[in-house]
Amino acid sequence: MVDPPPLPPRLTRVSTVIGLGTLLWIAATAGTALAGAPGLVVLTCAVGAGLGAAGWGIFTWQRAAARRGSRTAQQGIET
Repeated sequence: MVDPPPLPPRLTRVSTVIGLGTLLWIAATAGTALAGAPGLVVLTCAVGAGLGAAGWGIFTWQRAAARRGSRTAQQGIET
């Protein structure tokens, strides 16, 4: 059995994945709001965008702490 080729580096960077996911939730929020979708659908998309933004902020905060050598920072966080 042959192993599949590795993913390109741009698809394995966590910050890229979080940012792209957040942008997709923002686009879904705008799209569902403009399409007149039920309020729960729009709210679900808005919460997804908010959680993505919070996740991006937490990741950036932890990465900065790891780079400056903070003892309480998570280990193994890469760019």
